[in-house]
Amino acid sequence: MLVLLCCMLIGLTSSSQAVKKPKLTILNVDSKGFNLDAQQMGNLVRLEMEKLDKYDVTDRYDIAYLIEKNNLNVTNCYGKICLVEIGEKVGSEYMLTGSVESYPNNIILSLRLINVKEQSIEKTFVQEYLNLPLEVQSMISESIKKMFGLPVNEELFNHLTKKADYENALNNPNKNVVNLSGPRFGYTYSFGKDASILRASTQDGGFEVSPAMFQFGYQFEKQYLNEGNFQALFELIPMVTGIDQQLFIPSLTFLNGFRNNNSGWEIAIGPSIATTTKLKGAEVNGVYYSLADLKRMNITDYKETTRLDSRGEFAISSALIIAVGKTIKSGRMNIPLNFYSTIPTKEGFRIGLSVGYNSKRR
Repeated sequence: MLVLLCCMLIGLTSSSQAVKKPKLTILNVDSKGFNLDAQQMGNLVRLEMEKLDKYDVTDRYDIAYLIEKNNLNVTNCYGKICLVEIGEKVGSEYMLTGSVESYPNNIILSLRLINVKEQSIEKTFVQEYLNLPLEVQSMISESIKKMFGLPVNEELFNHLTKKADYENALNNPNKNVVNLSGPRFGYTYSFGKDASILRASTQDGGFEVSPAMFQFGYQFEKQYLNEGNFQALFELIPMVTGIDQQLFIPSLTFLNGFRNNNSGWEIAIGPSIATTTKLKGAEVNGVYYSLADLKRMNITDYKETTRLDSRGEFAISSALIIAVGKTIKSGRMNIPLNFYSTIPTKEGFRIGLSVGYNSKRR
């Protein structure tokens, strides 16, 4: 029994020694261009180091006690010589220091781990971030993880460091997001009865044109929600179609949809209205006649309809559009590619492909 007890005590002692962590002390971290002073910045670094659970991090209240007890001046103590001296006095094996400096376009964060016994800098880390002062704690957290070779949140790190990353509420604070308003151009193709009418001769009420037509216009875009991985957006797109076919068909499309912040993919749905010419009449023996022609020909057995017709009068047509797209980024330039289709009706449907461009705006 005595032997067993001794073995247990030895085992507990060995276990205790195995989990003993080296002592680490963090004083102030130099802060320039922030509302946080050096002591507050040091507290943030200390908090993130405690989360790693790799060192026995000296509590900030213990640090205050040791500074007062040893009458230490740590106001401008950021260099190796000064920190080694203080580390020896407070009995710390490691000292961690650094600086966080804000510039007009970026934030530079640097960290240095000092081995007190060896009087040497054991680790150094420097990282340039976007100028996002409200995310300084996230910058410190990701920097410490990288410094000690731990996995980082790649999505968060990209938002904090990459200028060409898709904008969201994190890396574009106090703004909705990049505005993709800009010119649009592409082609649309009609199918079904409308396509047949477009090809038909003008004598039969057709237009004698191809159902494939060039489009150009402008997209006005407004993001009204930007949280998590998605943006909610509203798009207004005035377009002109058919110039290449000697036609002038203005249209106005209203879309509401979502865009993924990480991939740039988006989907939207909404109505589109356009000007056209329509004729009231009926089809008799494969030929479409106007009501006036039917009356003149004394034809009474018919079913009245209204269709697209070059002999008709001015009218407004409508369609429901579903669109998908992806924004390609090249530096500060955005290149949106979009494919759309109208919901099929008895007259047919249209598909289209458009491309645009603009630059990032703040």
